[in-house]
Amino acid sequence: MKKKLYGLVGKNIHYSFSKNYFTQKFKALKLNESSYINFDIAKIADFSNIIENTEHLKGLNVTIPYKQSVIPYLDSLSKKAIKIGAVNTIAISKNKKLKGYNTDWYGFYHSLKPLLKQHHTKALILGTGGASKAIEFALKKLNIDYYFVSRTQQEGVFTYTDLNQEILTKYTIIINTTPLGTFPNIEEKPNLPYNFITNQHIAYDLIYNPEKTKFLQLAEQQGATIKNGYEMLILQAEKAYKIWSKHFRFD
Repeated sequence: MKKKLYGLVGKNIHYSFSKNYFTQKFKALKLNESSYINFDIAKIADFSNIIENTEHLKGLNVTIPYKQSVIPYLDSLSKKAIKIGAVNTIAISKNKKLKGYNTDWYGFYHSLKPLLKQHHTKALILGTGGASKAIEFALKKLNIDYYFVSRTQQEGVFTYTDLNQEILTKYTIIINTTPLGTFPNIEEKPNLPYNFITNQHIAYDLIYNPEKTKFLQLAEQQGATIKNGYEMLILQAEKAYKIWSKHFRFD
């Protein structure tokens, strides 16, 4: 029986969902030859060591802060990963060729879609990092206009100080792609004028730990529909597993 090893590449990932999720999945499917571990690295340059020195490695997930910086280490990208410009899943062939995919967009798309109503036509994306790229791609597929919000002044991007009642009235979906509010820093939150959020809004946080971030709590108090990132994580993980399972057949 050939061993198959999978893992998560990231920084400070002891809290991660993936290891437990895939360990339980392999157990449920009786895939005794498959196992999943965390590769917690301080810098992306350490990625090469993982590939060179880890036996039986068949697939990887990638999380913050390496979804963009991992790309130069890969041999090829899927069409969607090229468009998105960020990778969260890697399939590894027998001759150690690495192909990058993005399944984050899929998880977000299918978890947001059931919440949408006719007036949900514009979205604010809080943050401009690797996770935000997949959100942008999914919103385009949903025909939802969007605007990025950043702490730093950039052309074509709102800063948090720009946000006012007029903007929040127009943009009725607010998506937090920043790490603000992640355990253990649960009191942190994006700097929004929460009093302008209404029952017409969807507040979506990619964070899943805690289950209800301060951002979601304050939005809920204003009557907004709220959603955390847990379902998105499940959906993207299942999509990643399908890629690993079928990679050798189709590539």
